[in-house]
Amino acid sequence: MAPKVLVELTLSSKVPLSSGYAMPRLGFGVYQNYNAEESVLEAFNAGYRHVDSAQAYRNEAQVGAALKKSGLSREEVFITTKCISNTHGYESTLKGVDESLANFGTEYIDLFLIHNAHSGKDLRLATYKALQEARKAGKIRTVGVSNYNVKHLEEIRHAGMETPSVDQIELHPFCQQKEIVDYCNRHRIVIQAYCPVIRGKLDQPVLVEIANKHNKEPAQIALRWSLQRGFVPLPKSAQQTRIHSNADLYDFSLDDEDMKRLNESDQGKDGAISWNPVDVD
Repeated sequence: MAPKVLVELTLSSKVPLSSGYAMPRLGFGVYQNYNAEESVLEAFNAGYRHVDSAQAYRNEAQVGAALKKSGLSREEVFITTKCISNTHGYESTLKGVDESLANFGTEYIDLFLIHNAHSGKDLRLATYKALQEARKAGKIRTVGVSNYNVKHLEEIRHAGMETPSVDQIELHPFCQQKEIVDYCNRHRIVIQAYCPVIRGKLDQPVLVEIANKHNKEPAQIALRWSLQRGFVPLPKSAQQTRIHSNADLYDFSLDDEDMKRLNESDQGKDGAISWNPVDVD
């Protein structure tokens, strides 16, 4: 399938989800952010309206506190969280949803993901069923997964359950996970891209050269590539200047040659810097 190309973008751009809701195309990640309240407030000041947290990050309450202090209405902000494998199971997932709601101090969560696929098929499906029930109860608006490979997505389909709206995976020019991306594109699953700025490993010649061409930073090139491919990148930072520069992506676009060079930079597994889901049963 040909890659998506999206050029007319703004910081307020959103992508429609199969659940009927819409998600901002740029998110703010808070993984390993132990002062998330301050960082999220700065992200709101920079114009972000999408925050990606997780139960395992232990900062849901800080995100909720930032939302309360921001003065923004609940409807203005899109909140994502996740349940990790050691909490999987039907009853434990339902309990975890209620705990996350209490942590955030909100009546609903915009997007709830199964954080990883390590728990095994039976627990994965039980967890997914619980999240669907929580959605029907109005506690969750959209259900998705994270670090799921094609076989994990297929097991949901074969179980006769609704296809997830989102799959969050490591994704950047050097780790493009093409098989998963193609599957998601065919099944209307929106892809969230974590590690979109390669955890700061930005001295790759192709990024530096394209950055110099546009008078931008390499991180901005990686993020703009992700946006133009139709992904939803989730850059994270606790530094004020980085928080703002990672959102400064809308006064330029990558041309066909830039995109071609970046699309040809894929290194497969060798380009991954985080966990790769391919071999998880």
